[in-house]
Amino acid sequence: MPTEEDVKANLDEQAPPEVLDGDAPLEPRAPSSPPPLDDRTYEEVDEEAFAPTQLGSQRFVYAAYFAGGIAIAFLLSKAMSYAWLRLATYKPQVGEPHDEIVMPIAGLIGLFTAVYYYRDAKTRTLAEEVASELGKVSWPGREEVVNSTFVVLVTTLLATTFFALMDRFWGFVTNLVYGA
Repeated sequence: MPTEEDVKANLDEQAPPEVLDGDAPLEPRAPSSPPPLDDRTYEEVDEEAFAPTQLGSQRFVYAAYFAGGIAIAFLLSKAMSYAWLRLATYKPQVGEPHDEIVMPIAGLIGLFTAVYYYRDAKTRTLAEEVASELGKVSWPGREEVVNSTFVVLVTTLLATTFFALMDRFWGFVTNLVYGA
């Protein structure tokens, strides 16, 4: 049966140096893999290979622009329908608003607005910074939420009871003073 030293010695012979010692400088990989383009380590380059599937806080930026485009399209469709309806009251030949015309126009305007603001570097940088900061927020766990909810409910009940009793007391005192 091999001892622990035998296993470590065997691993030392088989594993490349970058796997065994994280502080040691990395040796080049096999010729089949290209070298990094800058001074990053191979592990950092390998981690970036998974970035497209794991967007991190960037997914919130995409979601915000998508939601903004939908919100603009929704509000614009309502405004256009209302404007068309008002126009129809003055010019009856225009007719009722047609959703098959209003919705695509509003959708395209919402899409172009979202793309325009996404391409604006200032706006996108702001959105990315906000998403990055929100990614650093530590959300409470289930136990903390349950405990906090219990404290809020008990405090609300106590405050309600206290103010109801005070209202009754001062109503009684007022009736004594004014003789009602």
